[in-house]
Amino acid sequence: MPWDPVRDLLTMQERLESLFSRACPGWVPPVDLAESEDCYLIAVELPGLSRADIALDFADAVLTIRGTRPPQTCPERYLQLERGQGQFARSVRFAVPIRSDDITAEFTDGVLVVTVPKAARDRHHIDVS
Repeated sequence: MPWDPVRDLLTMQERLESLFSRACPGWVPPVDLAESEDCYLIAVELPGLSRADIALDFADAVLTIRGTRPPQTCPERYLQLERGQGQFARSVRFAVPIRSDDITAEFTDGVLVVTVPKAARDRHHIDVS
């Protein structure tokens, strides 16, 4: 994957926000973000969650995905605990105009796929006189 300074800055911003309690405490699900000519595709791994555990909001060019994974029932003691539980939040800021009314989300087999369509940019030819 080629180096993308904007992606790296956004990742650092998320981590700093979580240190200073601006983001939800808890775990961080893995996210893939892809871009095509007319939309962005966001895939989030959320195994073990149901649709009722997930909320999406779009405001001020930022898509936020939030949710909660209920705590696991605890045996006498864990020897290793790696699967996150509790609250999570992931946000993606878009630098181009978005058609927010056309954002869609599908949740299948523990993977949330969000399609974020870009707004058409007005382009027209201007004659020089």
